[in-house]
Amino acid sequence: MTPLVSRRGRSRTGLVTLLCGALAAGGLTAAGVAALAPGAASASSHREAPLISGTPQYDNTDLYAFVSPDKPDTTTIVANWIPFEEPAGGPNFYTFADDAQYDLHIDNNGDAHDDLVFRYTFRTHTKNGRTFLYNTGVVKSLDDPNLNITQTYDIDLLQFRHGRVVSRAKLANDVPVAPSDVGKASMPDYAKLRAQAIHRTKGGGTTFAGQADDPFFADLRVFDLLYGGNLSEVGNDTLKGYNVNSIALQVPTALIRESAGQPVVGIWSTTQRRNAQGYYSQVSRLGNPLVNEVVNPQKDKDRFNASQPADDGRFLNNVTHPELPKLIESIYKIKAPSEPRGDLVDVFLKGVKGLNQPPNVRPSEELRLNTSIKPSAHPKRLGVLDGDNAGFPNGRRLGDDVVDEALQVMEGELVGMKNDLGDGVNANDQTFEKSFPYVAEPTSGSRGPLAKGTSAGTDVRSQLGDALQPAGSSGGSGGTMLIAASAASGAAGILLLGAAFAWWRRRLQRPY
Repeated sequence: MTPLVSRRGRSRTGLVTLLCGALAAGGLTAAGVAALAPGAASASSHREAPLISGTPQYDNTDLYAFVSPDKPDTTTIVANWIPFEEPAGGPNFYTFADDAQYDLHIDNNGDAHDDLVFRYTFRTHTKNGRTFLYNTGVVKSLDDPNLNITQTYDIDLLQFRHGRVVSRAKLANDVPVAPSDVGKASMPDYAKLRAQAIHRTKGGGTTFAGQADDPFFADLRVFDLLYGGNLSEVGNDTLKGYNVNSIALQVPTALIRESAGQPVVGIWSTTQRRNAQGYYSQVSRLGNPLVNEVVNPQKDKDRFNASQPADDGRFLNNVTHPELPKLIESIYKIKAPSEPRGDLVDVFLKGVKGLNQPPNVRPSEELRLNTSIKPSAHPKRLGVLDGDNAGFPNGRRLGDDVVDEALQVMEGELVGMKNDLGDGVNANDQTFEKSFPYVAEPTSGSRGPLAKGTSAGTDVRSQLGDALQPAGSSGGSGGTMLIAASAASGAAGILLLGAAFAWWRRRLQRPY
Protein backbone atom coordinates (compact mmCIF):
# COMPACT_ATOMS: atom_id res chain seq x y z
CA MET A 1 0.00 0.00 0.00
CA THR A 2 1.26 3.46 -0.85
CA PRO A 3 1.83 5.39 2.40
CA LEU A 4 -1.17 7.43 3.47
CA VAL A 5 -3.21 5.79 0.71
CA SER A 6 -5.90 3.17 1.26
CA ARG A 7 -6.65 0.34 -1.16
CA ARG A 8 -10.13 0.57 -2.57
CA GLY A 9 -12.15 -0.04 -5.67
CA ARG A 10 -15.10 2.27 -5.97
CA SER A 11 -17.28 4.33 -8.24
CA ARG A 12 -17.06 8.11 -8.11
CA THR A 13 -20.80 8.69 -8.24
CA GLY A 14 -23.08 9.25 -5.27
CA LEU A 15 -21.84 12.12 -3.13
CA VAL A 16 -19.64 13.62 -5.86
CA THR A 17 -22.59 13.90 -8.24
CA LEU A 18 -24.86 15.30 -5.53
CA LEU A 19 -22.28 17.85 -4.40
CA CYS A 20 -21.38 19.03 -7.87
CA GLY A 21 -25.05 19.58 -8.61
CA ALA A 22 -25.59 21.47 -5.38
CA LEU A 23 -22.55 23.68 -5.90
CA ALA A 24 -23.44 24.40 -9.51
CA ALA A 25 -26.94 25.39 -8.42
CA GLY A 26 -25.51 28.14 -6.26
CA GLY A 27 -25.65 26.43 -2.90
CA LEU A 28 -22.62 28.36 -1.70
CA THR A 29 -23.92 31.88 -1.85
CA ALA A 30 -22.61 34.38 0.67
CA ALA A 31 -25.89 34.25 2.57
CA GLY A 32 -25.68 30.48 2.73
CA VAL A 33 -22.37 30.49 4.57
CA ALA A 34 -22.97 33.42 6.87
CA ALA A 35 -23.49 31.26 9.98
CA LEU A 36 -21.45 28.15 9.49
CA ALA A 37 -19.64 25.82 11.88
CA PRO A 38 -16.56 23.57 11.80
CA GLY A 39 -16.46 20.49 9.63
CA ALA A 40 -14.34 17.38 9.26
CA ALA A 41 -10.74 16.41 9.91
CA SER A 42 -8.73 13.25 10.50
CA ALA A 43 -9.07 11.90 14.03
CA SER A 44 -11.87 11.28 16.48
CA SER A 45 -12.90 13.08 19.64
CA HIS A 46 -10.49 11.42 22.09
CA ARG A 47 -8.89 13.95 24.44
CA GLU A 48 -9.67 16.67 21.92
CA ALA A 49 -9.62 19.77 24.15
CA PRO A 50 -7.40 20.92 27.04
CA LEU A 51 -10.04 20.94 29.79
CA ILE A 52 -11.93 17.77 28.88
CA SER A 53 -8.74 15.72 28.43
CA GLY A 54 -8.26 15.87 32.21
CA THR A 55 -11.77 14.60 33.02
CA PRO A 56 -12.36 11.44 30.96
CA GLN A 57 -15.68 10.50 32.61
CA TYR A 58 -17.24 13.51 30.86
CA ASP A 59 -15.37 13.19 27.55
CA ASN A 60 -17.48 12.20 24.52
CA THR A 61 -15.33 10.09 22.22
CA ASP A 62 -17.64 9.23 19.32
CA LEU A 63 -21.26 9.44 18.17
CA TYR A 64 -22.99 7.07 15.77
CA ALA A 65 -26.51 7.17 14.33
CA PHE A 66 -27.97 4.76 11.78
CA VAL A 67 -31.18 3.06 10.73
CA SER A 68 -31.09 -0.27 12.58
CA PRO A 69 -30.09 -2.97 10.06
CA ASP A 70 -32.21 -5.70 11.68
CA LYS A 71 -35.10 -3.38 12.63
CA PRO A 72 -35.40 -0.80 9.86
CA ASP A 73 -38.39 0.94 11.48
CA THR A 74 -36.08 2.02 14.29
CA THR A 75 -33.04 4.28 14.61
CA THR A 76 -30.02 3.44 16.77
CA ILE A 77 -27.84 6.03 18.46
CA VAL A 78 -24.54 5.00 20.06
CA ALA A 79 -22.55 7.51 22.11
CA ASN A 80 -19.27 6.71 23.85
CA TRP A 81 -17.34 8.24 26.74
CA ILE A 82 -14.03 7.71 28.61
CA PRO A 83 -11.32 7.29 25.96
CA PHE A 84 -8.46 4.79 26.15
CA GLU A 85 -9.81 2.52 28.88
CA GLU A 86 -7.02 0.08 29.70
CA PRO A 87 -8.85 -3.24 30.27
CA ALA A 88 -6.82 -4.19 33.34
CA GLY A 89 -7.14 -0.72 34.87
CA GLY A 90 -8.17 -1.77 38.38
CA PRO A 91 -8.81 -1.64 41.20
CA ASN A 92 -11.01 1.34 40.30
CA PHE A 93 -12.54 0.32 37.02
CA TYR A 94 -14.62 2.52 34.72
CA THR A 95 -17.91 4.12 35.73
CA PHE A 96 -20.13 6.87 34.38
CA ALA A 97 -20.07 10.01 36.53
CA ASP A 98 -22.79 10.42 39.15
CA ASP A 99 -22.70 14.22 38.82
CA ALA A 100 -23.29 14.34 35.07
CA GLN A 101 -26.13 14.45 32.58
CA TYR A 102 -25.33 12.46 29.45
CA ASP A 103 -27.61 13.84 26.73
CA LEU A 104 -28.56 12.71 23.22
CA HIS A 105 -30.00 15.67 21.32
CA ILE A 106 -32.43 15.54 18.37
CA ASP A 107 -33.09 18.43 15.96
CA ASN A 108 -35.88 17.19 13.67
CA ASN A 109 -36.58 20.37 11.69
CA GLY A 110 -33.11 21.69 10.88
CA ASP A 111 -33.28 24.88 12.94
CA ALA A 112 -30.16 24.05 15.04
CA HIS A 113 -32.19 23.81 18.26
CA ASP A 114 -33.24 20.85 20.41
CA ASP A 115 -36.62 19.27 19.76
CA LEU A 116 -35.96 16.16 21.88
CA VAL A 117 -33.32 15.22 24.45
CA PHE A 118 -32.79 11.74 25.84
CA ARG A 119 -31.09 12.30 29.21
CA TYR A 120 -29.13 9.55 31.00
CA THR A 121 -28.22 10.00 34.68
CA PHE A 122 -26.27 7.44 36.71
CA ARG A 123 -25.91 6.34 40.34
CA THR A 124 -23.04 4.28 41.78
CA HIS A 125 -23.67 1.67 44.50
CA THR A 126 -21.06 0.01 46.76
CA LYS A 127 -21.90 -3.15 48.71
CA ASN A 128 -18.74 -3.37 50.81
CA GLY A 129 -16.69 -0.27 51.46
CA ARG A 130 -14.08 -2.16 53.49
CA THR A 131 -12.45 -3.79 50.47
CA PHE A 132 -10.54 -2.27 47.58
CA LEU A 133 -11.95 -4.86 45.18
CA TYR A 134 -14.38 -4.12 42.33
CA ASN A 135 -15.68 -7.68 42.71
CA THR A 136 -15.13 -10.03 45.65
CA GLY A 137 -15.62 -13.29 43.77
CA VAL A 138 -16.88 -14.76 40.51
CA VAL A 139 -19.68 -12.63 39.03
CA LYS A 140 -22.46 -14.64 37.39
CA SER A 141 -25.19 -12.00 37.12
CA LEU A 142 -25.64 -8.24 37.43
CA ASP A 143 -27.25 -8.69 40.86
CA ASP A 144 -24.54 -11.07 42.07
CA PRO A 145 -23.43 -10.19 45.65
CA ASN A 146 -19.84 -10.59 44.45
CA LEU A 147 -20.17 -7.56 42.16
CA ASN A 148 -19.17 -4.95 44.71
CA ILE A 149 -19.40 -1.79 42.58
CA THR A 150 -22.53 -1.42 40.45
CA GLN A 151 -24.29 1.37 38.62
CA THR A 152 -27.90 2.04 37.62
CA TYR A 153 -29.40 4.79 35.49
CA ASP A 154 -32.59 6.60 34.54
CA ILE A 155 -33.64 7.92 31.14
CA ASP A 156 -35.78 11.04 30.80
CA LEU A 157 -37.23 12.27 27.51
CA LEU A 158 -37.41 16.06 27.34
CA GLN A 159 -39.43 17.82 24.63
CA PHE A 160 -38.52 21.39 23.71
CA ARG A 161 -40.29 24.25 22.02
CA HIS A 162 -38.55 27.57 21.37
CA GLY A 163 -35.71 26.55 23.66
CA ARG A 164 -37.93 25.66 26.62
CA VAL A 165 -38.84 22.27 28.05
CA VAL A 166 -42.56 21.70 27.45
CA SER A 167 -42.81 18.08 28.64
CA ARG A 168 -40.77 15.48 30.47
CA ALA A 169 -41.34 11.72 30.57
CA LYS A 170 -39.53 8.94 32.40
CA LEU A 171 -38.58 6.24 29.87
CA ALA A 172 -36.64 3.98 32.22
CA ASN A 173 -35.73 3.81 35.89
CA ASP A 174 -32.95 2.01 37.83
CA VAL A 175 -31.62 0.13 34.78
CA PRO A 176 -28.42 -1.85 35.56
CA VAL A 177 -25.17 -0.97 33.81
CA ALA A 178 -22.96 -3.70 32.34
CA PRO A 179 -19.73 -3.71 34.41
CA SER A 180 -16.14 -3.40 33.29
CA ASP A 181 -14.81 -6.77 32.14
CA VAL A 182 -12.34 -7.45 34.95
CA GLY A 183 -11.20 -10.78 33.51
CA LYS A 184 -12.02 -14.40 32.86
CA ALA A 185 -11.63 -15.49 36.47
CA SER A 186 -13.95 -12.77 37.71
CA MET A 187 -16.48 -12.78 34.85
CA PRO A 188 -16.26 -16.09 32.98
CA ASP A 189 -19.47 -15.42 31.00
CA TYR A 190 -19.35 -11.72 30.20
CA ALA A 191 -21.79 -12.12 27.28
CA LYS A 192 -24.45 -13.13 29.82
CA LEU A 193 -23.81 -10.00 31.88
CA ARG A 194 -24.08 -7.82 28.77
CA ALA A 195 -27.37 -9.46 27.76
CA GLN A 196 -28.80 -8.72 31.19
CA ALA A 197 -27.98 -5.02 30.70
CA ILE A 198 -30.22 -4.70 27.60
CA HIS A 199 -33.52 -3.19 28.70
CA ARG A 200 -36.81 -2.26 27.01
CA THR A 201 -37.99 1.30 27.65
CA LYS A 202 -41.42 2.87 27.67
CA GLY A 203 -42.49 3.84 24.19
CA GLY A 204 -41.02 0.80 22.47
CA GLY A 205 -37.33 1.61 22.74
CA THR A 206 -34.32 -0.42 23.85
CA THR A 207 -31.36 0.80 25.89
CA PHE A 208 -27.91 -0.39 26.93
CA ALA A 209 -25.18 1.22 29.01
CA GLY A 210 -21.85 -0.34 29.89
CA GLN A 211 -18.34 -1.09 28.75
CA ALA A 212 -17.61 -1.96 25.11
CA ASP A 213 -14.71 -2.25 22.73
CA ASP A 214 -13.89 1.17 21.31
CA PRO A 215 -15.45 0.97 17.82
CA PHE A 216 -13.36 3.82 16.45
CA PHE A 217 -10.41 2.65 14.34
CA ALA A 218 -7.57 4.90 13.26
CA ASP A 219 -3.85 5.47 13.43
CA LEU A 220 -3.78 8.38 15.87
CA ARG A 221 -0.02 8.74 15.55
CA VAL A 222 -0.92 11.43 13.03
CA PHE A 223 -0.11 13.84 15.88
CA ASP A 224 3.58 12.89 15.71
CA LEU A 225 4.22 15.42 12.91
CA LEU A 226 1.70 13.70 10.61
CA TYR A 227 2.91 10.10 10.94
CA GLY A 228 6.50 10.92 11.73
CA GLY A 229 6.93 13.42 8.94
CA ASN A 230 8.11 10.63 6.65
CA LEU A 231 5.07 8.27 6.58
CA SER A 232 6.92 5.73 8.72
CA GLU A 233 4.17 5.36 11.29
CA VAL A 234 0.95 4.65 9.37
CA GLY A 235 -1.23 1.55 9.37
CA ASN A 236 -1.56 0.68 13.07
CA ASP A 237 -4.92 0.84 14.87
CA THR A 238 -4.04 2.94 17.91
CA LEU A 239 -7.39 2.15 19.56
CA LYS A 240 -6.91 -1.63 19.34
CA GLY A 241 -7.38 -3.28 22.71
CA TYR A 242 -8.88 -0.23 24.41
CA ASN A 243 -12.45 0.05 25.69
CA VAL A 244 -14.98 2.85 26.20
CA ASN A 245 -18.19 3.31 28.16
CA SER A 246 -21.11 3.14 25.74
CA ILE A 247 -24.68 4.33 25.77
CA ALA A 248 -26.83 2.75 23.05
CA LEU A 249 -30.45 3.70 22.43
CA GLN A 250 -32.75 2.22 19.81
CA VAL A 251 -36.06 4.04 19.32
CA PRO A 252 -38.96 3.91 16.85
CA THR A 253 -37.99 6.25 14.03
CA ALA A 254 -41.43 7.85 14.15
CA LEU A 255 -40.60 9.13 17.62
CA ILE A 256 -37.67 11.29 16.55
CA ARG A 257 -38.40 12.45 13.00
CA GLU A 258 -40.62 15.44 12.27
CA SER A 259 -42.77 13.52 9.78
CA ALA A 260 -42.62 10.92 7.02
CA GLY A 261 -42.29 13.83 4.59
CA GLN A 262 -39.36 15.32 6.56
CA PRO A 263 -37.31 12.31 7.71
CA VAL A 264 -33.93 14.03 8.31
CA VAL A 265 -32.82 14.40 11.91
CA GLY A 266 -29.77 16.16 13.30
CA ILE A 267 -28.12 14.47 16.28
CA TRP A 268 -25.41 15.42 18.75
CA SER A 269 -24.37 14.36 22.25
CA THR A 270 -23.25 16.43 25.22
CA THR A 271 -22.15 16.05 28.82
CA GLN A 272 -23.28 18.46 31.54
CA ARG A 273 -21.38 18.43 34.82
CA ARG A 274 -22.82 19.59 38.15
CA ASN A 275 -20.84 22.25 39.99
CA ALA A 276 -20.56 22.92 43.73
CA GLN A 277 -23.69 25.09 43.66
CA GLY A 278 -25.74 22.30 42.11
CA TYR A 279 -26.00 23.83 38.63
CA TYR A 280 -25.12 21.95 35.45
CA SER A 281 -22.84 23.32 32.75
CA GLN A 282 -21.94 21.73 29.41
CA VAL A 283 -18.35 20.50 29.25
CA SER A 284 -18.32 18.24 26.17
CA ARG A 285 -20.08 18.17 22.81
CA LEU A 286 -19.92 15.89 19.77
CA GLY A 287 -21.81 15.64 16.48
CA ASN A 288 -19.82 14.78 13.38
CA PRO A 289 -16.61 12.92 14.09
CA LEU A 290 -13.29 14.72 13.93
CA VAL A 291 -14.42 18.30 14.40
CA ASN A 292 -12.99 19.56 17.66
CA GLU A 293 -9.82 17.49 17.58
CA VAL A 294 -8.07 18.84 14.50
CA VAL A 295 -10.33 21.46 12.88
CA ASN A 296 -10.66 23.82 15.83
CA PRO A 297 -7.42 25.46 16.98
CA GLN A 298 -6.41 25.46 20.64
CA LYS A 299 -8.07 28.81 21.31
CA ASP A 300 -11.51 27.48 20.33
CA LYS A 301 -11.54 23.91 21.65
CA ASP A 302 -12.90 24.47 25.16
CA ARG A 303 -15.32 27.11 23.88
CA PHE A 304 -16.69 24.70 21.27
CA ASN A 305 -17.29 22.04 23.92
CA ALA A 306 -19.43 24.51 25.87
CA SER A 307 -21.32 25.87 22.85
CA GLN A 308 -24.64 25.13 21.15
CA PRO A 309 -25.19 24.36 17.43
CA ALA A 310 -27.23 27.53 17.01
CA ASP A 311 -24.13 29.58 17.85
CA ASP A 312 -21.72 27.85 15.49
CA GLY A 313 -21.22 30.88 13.25
CA ARG A 314 -18.34 31.97 15.49
CA PHE A 315 -16.28 29.01 14.20
CA LEU A 316 -16.82 29.73 10.48
CA ASN A 317 -13.20 30.50 9.65
CA ASN A 318 -11.99 27.16 11.04
CA VAL A 319 -13.85 25.21 8.36
CA THR A 320 -13.54 27.57 5.40
CA HIS A 321 -9.79 27.89 6.03
CA PRO A 322 -8.83 24.52 7.60
CA GLU A 323 -5.33 23.99 8.91
CA LEU A 324 -4.90 20.30 8.05
CA PRO A 325 -4.54 20.59 4.23
CA LYS A 326 -1.85 23.24 4.72
CA LEU A 327 0.07 20.96 7.07
CA ILE A 328 -0.12 18.07 4.60
CA GLU A 329 1.09 20.34 1.81
CA SER A 330 4.02 21.62 3.88
CA ILE A 331 5.19 18.14 4.88
CA TYR A 332 4.19 15.89 1.96
CA LYS A 333 3.91 18.44 -0.88
CA ILE A 334 0.31 17.48 -1.70
CA LYS A 335 -1.28 20.70 -2.90
CA ALA A 336 -4.02 22.04 -0.65
CA PRO A 337 -7.35 22.97 -2.28
CA SER A 338 -8.09 26.64 -2.84
CA GLU A 339 -9.81 28.61 -0.11
CA PRO A 340 -12.38 29.48 1.10
CA ARG A 341 -13.48 25.84 1.31
CA GLY A 342 -17.10 26.10 0.22
CA ASP A 343 -17.12 22.42 -0.80
CA LEU A 344 -17.20 21.41 2.87
CA VAL A 345 -20.36 23.36 3.65
CA ASP A 346 -23.08 20.95 2.53
CA VAL A 347 -21.33 17.78 3.60
CA PHE A 348 -20.53 18.77 7.17
CA LEU A 349 -22.77 21.71 8.06
CA LYS A 350 -26.10 21.42 6.30
CA GLY A 351 -26.29 17.91 4.92
CA VAL A 352 -26.10 17.03 1.25
CA LYS A 353 -29.00 18.38 -0.80
CA GLY A 354 -31.10 15.47 -2.05
CA LEU A 355 -29.60 13.13 0.55
CA ASN A 356 -29.69 14.34 4.16
CA GLN A 357 -30.31 18.09 4.07
CA PRO A 358 -33.54 19.20 5.77
CA PRO A 359 -35.54 22.05 4.22
CA ASN A 360 -34.72 25.53 5.50
CA VAL A 361 -31.69 24.16 7.32
CA ARG A 362 -29.70 26.45 9.57
CA PRO A 363 -26.02 25.53 9.12
CA SER A 364 -24.72 23.98 12.31
CA GLU A 365 -22.51 21.13 13.44
CA GLU A 366 -24.79 18.08 13.77
CA LEU A 367 -24.62 14.48 12.59
CA ARG A 368 -27.48 14.40 10.05
CA LEU A 369 -29.35 11.19 9.23
CA ASN A 370 -32.02 10.62 6.60
CA THR A 371 -34.10 7.98 8.38
CA SER A 372 -35.98 7.05 5.19
CA ILE A 373 -32.90 5.52 3.53
CA LYS A 374 -32.90 1.77 4.10
CA PRO A 375 -29.85 0.00 5.56
CA SER A 376 -27.39 -1.43 3.03
CA ALA A 377 -27.29 -5.17 2.56
CA HIS A 378 -23.57 -4.86 1.89
CA PRO A 379 -22.21 -1.75 3.65
CA LYS A 380 -19.15 -0.06 2.17
CA ARG A 381 -16.63 1.42 4.55
CA LEU A 382 -16.40 4.69 2.57
CA GLY A 383 -20.14 5.20 2.74
CA VAL A 384 -21.57 7.86 0.45
CA LEU A 385 -18.19 8.43 -1.23
CA ASP A 386 -18.47 4.88 -2.55
CA GLY A 387 -22.13 5.11 -3.54
CA ASP A 388 -23.50 3.67 -0.27
CA ASN A 389 -25.99 6.35 0.80
CA ALA A 390 -26.77 4.60 4.11
CA GLY A 391 -23.32 5.50 5.44
CA PHE A 392 -21.33 8.55 6.52
CA PRO A 393 -21.89 11.47 6.12
CA ASN A 394 -25.53 10.32 6.11
CA GLY A 395 -25.40 9.46 9.81
CA ARG A 396 -22.54 7.23 10.85
CA ARG A 397 -22.39 3.45 11.17
CA LEU A 398 -19.91 1.65 13.40
CA GLY A 399 -17.96 0.35 10.41
CA ASP A 400 -17.75 3.60 8.45
CA ASP A 401 -14.13 4.63 7.85
CA VAL A 402 -14.62 8.27 8.72
CA VAL A 403 -10.90 9.01 8.83
CA ASP A 404 -10.34 8.07 5.19
CA GLU A 405 -13.60 9.67 4.07
CA ALA A 406 -12.98 12.97 5.81
CA LEU A 407 -9.32 13.13 4.79
CA GLN A 408 -10.18 12.62 1.13
CA VAL A 409 -12.84 15.33 1.23
CA MET A 410 -10.55 17.72 3.08
CA GLU A 411 -7.93 17.13 0.38
CA GLY A 412 -10.31 18.13 -2.41
CA GLU A 413 -12.13 14.96 -3.49
CA LEU A 414 -15.26 16.98 -4.25
CA VAL A 415 -13.56 19.79 -6.19
CA GLY A 416 -11.77 17.65 -8.76
CA MET A 417 -8.68 16.80 -6.71
CA LYS A 418 -9.15 13.03 -6.75
CA ASN A 419 -7.19 11.17 -4.10
CA ASP A 420 -7.11 7.90 -2.17
CA LEU A 421 -5.62 9.26 1.04
CA GLY A 422 -6.09 7.32 4.26
CA ASP A 423 -4.37 6.14 7.40
CA GLY A 424 -3.99 2.48 6.39
CA VAL A 425 -6.50 1.26 9.02
CA ASN A 426 -9.66 0.14 7.26
CA ALA A 427 -11.65 -1.77 9.89
CA ASN A 428 -12.07 -2.25 13.61
CA ASP A 429 -10.03 -4.97 15.29
CA GLN A 430 -13.19 -6.55 16.77
CA THR A 431 -16.29 -7.71 14.88
CA PHE A 432 -19.42 -5.73 15.61
CA GLU A 433 -22.60 -7.45 16.79
CA LYS A 434 -25.44 -7.98 14.31
CA SER A 435 -28.13 -6.94 16.78
CA PHE A 436 -28.53 -4.28 19.47
CA PRO A 437 -26.37 -2.84 21.00
CA TYR A 438 -24.14 -3.65 17.98
CA VAL A 439 -20.87 -2.56 19.67
CA ALA A 440 -18.39 -5.38 20.30
CA GLU A 441 -17.79 -6.79 23.76
CA PRO A 442 -14.97 -5.08 25.68
CA THR A 443 -11.48 -6.45 25.75
CA SER A 444 -11.08 -8.51 28.91
CA GLY A 445 -8.75 -7.51 31.71
CA SER A 446 -7.19 -10.97 31.57
CA ARG A 447 -6.01 -10.71 27.98
CA GLY A 448 -2.35 -11.11 28.93
CA PRO A 449 -0.27 -14.30 28.94
CA LEU A 450 -0.57 -16.83 31.76
CA ALA A 451 1.89 -16.80 34.61
CA LYS A 452 5.17 -18.56 33.96
CA GLY A 453 4.99 -22.29 34.61
CA THR A 454 1.19 -22.51 34.37
CA SER A 455 -1.25 -23.63 31.72
CA ALA A 456 -4.82 -22.81 30.81
CA GLY A 457 -7.68 -24.06 32.97
CA THR A 458 -7.69 -24.06 36.76
CA ASP A 459 -3.92 -24.30 37.29
CA VAL A 460 -3.36 -20.69 38.32
CA ARG A 461 -6.49 -20.53 40.42
CA SER A 462 -5.64 -23.73 42.28
CA GLN A 463 -2.01 -22.78 42.88
CA LEU A 464 -2.94 -19.31 44.10
CA GLY A 465 -5.67 -20.75 46.29
CA ASP A 466 -3.16 -23.05 47.99
CA ALA A 467 -0.59 -20.28 48.34
CA LEU A 468 -3.08 -17.91 49.94
CA GLN A 469 -3.95 -20.36 52.74
CA PRO A 470 -1.42 -20.11 55.61
CA ALA A 471 -0.49 -23.36 57.35
CA GLY A 472 -3.27 -24.39 59.74
CA SER A 473 -5.72 -21.84 58.34
CA SER A 474 -9.31 -22.84 57.84
CA GLY A 475 -9.63 -20.58 54.81
CA GLY A 476 -12.10 -17.72 54.57
CA SER A 477 -13.20 -14.98 52.27
CA GLY A 478 -9.76 -13.35 51.87
CA GLY A 479 -8.45 -16.03 49.53
CA THR A 480 -11.63 -15.96 47.48
CA MET A 481 -11.50 -12.21 47.02
CA LEU A 482 -7.86 -12.26 46.02
CA ILE A 483 -8.39 -15.07 43.54
CA ALA A 484 -11.07 -12.92 41.93
CA ALA A 485 -8.51 -10.16 41.50
CA SER A 486 -6.02 -12.43 39.73
CA ALA A 487 -7.23 -11.38 36.29
CA ALA A 488 -6.04 -7.82 36.84
CA SER A 489 -2.74 -8.52 38.60
CA GLY A 490 0.37 -10.63 38.11
CA ALA A 491 0.71 -13.89 40.00
CA ALA A 492 3.64 -12.61 42.03
CA GLY A 493 1.69 -9.56 43.16
CA ILE A 494 -1.24 -11.70 44.24
CA LEU A 495 1.01 -13.96 46.32
CA LEU A 496 2.51 -10.97 48.11
CA LEU A 497 -0.90 -9.45 48.78
CA GLY A 498 -2.18 -12.80 50.03
CA ALA A 499 0.67 -13.14 52.50
CA ALA A 500 0.12 -9.58 53.73
CA PHE A 501 -3.60 -10.14 54.20
CA ALA A 502 -2.96 -13.37 56.10
CA TRP A 503 -0.61 -11.46 58.44
CA TRP A 504 -3.19 -8.69 58.94
CA ARG A 505 -5.87 -11.25 59.65
CA ARG A 506 -3.83 -12.95 62.37
CA ARG A 507 -2.88 -9.59 63.95
CA LEU A 508 -6.42 -8.25 64.00
CA GLN A 509 -7.94 -11.53 65.16
CA ARG A 510 -10.79 -11.24 62.71
CA PRO A 511 -11.57 -12.28 59.11
CA TYR A 512 -10.98 -9.73 56.41
